Amino acid sequence: MLLDSAPPDGSAPRDGSAPRDSTRPAGAPARASRLLDAAYRIGALARHNATLRLRDPGQMISYIVMPMVLMLVLKPLYVRAVDGGAAQVATGLMVMFSVFAISLVGNSILSERTWRTWDRLRVSRAPAPELLIGKTLPLFVVMVVQQTVLLVYGCLAIGLPVPPNPVYVLLAIMIWAFALLAIGALLATVVRSHGELSVISDVGALTLSSLGGALVPLSIMPEWAQLAAHVSPGYWALSMMQAAVRGDAAGAVPPAVVLLAIGLVAGAFAARRLARGWGRGGPM
Repeated sequence: MLLDSAPPDGSAPRDGSAPRDSTRPAGAPARASRLLDAAYRIGALARHNATLRLRDPGQMISYIVMPMVLMLVLKPLYVRAVDGGAAQVATGLMVMFSVFAISLVGNSILSERTWRTWDRLRVSRAPAPELLIGKTLPLFVVMVVQQTVLLVYGCLAIGLPVPPNPVYVLLAIMIWAFALLAIGALLATVVRSHGELSVISDVGALTLSSLGGALVPLSIMPEWAQLAAHVSPGYWALSMMQAAVRGDAAGAVPPAVVLLAIGLVAGAFAARRLARGWGRGGPM
């Protein structure tokens, strides 16, 4: 770490400039400037992608309305089938319909190749992690809003117990959103077309969510499915969400750690792939 130099007696430097604090790192202003520049670039990308998302809000609306309808329809069945049926149906559908965000972020990134604009972004001053954050930040906000709306709806309409500590639920929602967006970004960097992404994300979303117990309670699933559920991010998301709704911080921490690890690994892989580019319109 470099330090600013000053005369040992504390007098002004010989060049006539004002004395400087010798304990302040010389690189601090430069680092602050770089952080501000990065925040400005991320903000510009996020505003642009938020505008694109707001121009076509159909998917966002459907992923809020559909689980609301299903909560009302499935509540009697869940209440009769398992203890705490209201919590099961609310959190299960929250997790299930949030998984479809994988296709939203995947298409958002993959569209840059379709429009042949990704190479233009790569030659800007923004490195791949900034580009990735700028692309996913609006969807992160959308997911947090979606999950919050469904949680409030569950409390008001189907009898979901009000969480004793809403902060736990908010943190659980944010962690799950981060993991999903990182997985979606990873998929966008390995598929070859929007059709391929659609197949993988739709089938994967239903598989991960149902295998994790989001659609059918895990306790009444076959034994092989109960064992296989542990490899599904949906299982960990549902466990974390239900523990957060109960106010059980100790129960929410282990699945939260698993989802954070998944998100970090997927995000790092996606950033590395995005830094390499698609070449001449082909896969990376």
